[in-house]
Amino acid sequence: MSQRPSGLLQRAPSSHLGPAYRPKEERPSATVSSKVTHENVTILPQTPQLIALLTMIRDKQTNRADFIFYSNRINRLLVEEALNHLPVLPQEITTPVGRTYAGVKFEGKICGVSIMRAGEAMEQALRECCRSVRIGKILIQRDEETSQPRLFYDKLPEDIKERWVLLLDPMLATGGSALMAIDVLRSKGVPEDHILFLNLIASPEGAANFANKFPKVRIVTAFVDQGLDEKK
Repeated sequence: MSQRPSGLLQRAPSSHLGPAYRPKEERPSATVSSKVTHENVTILPQTPQLIALLTMIRDKQTNRADFIFYSNRINRLLVEEALNHLPVLPQEITTPVGRTYAGVKFEGKICGVSIMRAGEAMEQALRECCRSVRIGKILIQRDEETSQPRLFYDKLPEDIKERWVLLLDPMLATGGSALMAIDVLRSKGVPEDHILFLNLIASPEGAANFANKFPKVRIVTAFVDQGLDEKK
């Protein structure tokens, strides 16, 4: 187990989950996400629904079809939470019954960028939430000689610097690939505060490393795990 980095409050916490109308002693205790103190890290609310979905995808007995289905459920929750962090403008509309409704609309354009190949599994959820969204690709692999991440390929929208970017990668371990992906986006003119990094599960080490290096990038994750081990 790696040494616990600064900024992390606890490991492997648990909480009683279930409807509030049931007595606490009747609600099961379940593992919930570790907490982080970094302001640019958003962890999905540890609801019974989310914990049930995480239980399914982390169970070694879960078959491939179920794993894909339940992972996509979580991916949608991540995308929907990320959209909550985008700026909006006021928009007043008239309803079919003639009433005025004071609403909002998103300010600016968005796109997705998946870190290949695992990040491509999150594209479906983004398309389901955002019709006709443009999606770019970044391929980063570890150099066998240096053990450092190396950029092999990128294909991004030409106007990406004018868009809000949802960066997709289901796992945040050490953060090496994600950090390089941010550097690629910045080299294309994308402002750091216009990037949201979505992942299903993050290590506390990776989250801390990422949050410290890019404090203006918003991380949206479903679960911060206990930490890295020899299996990552």
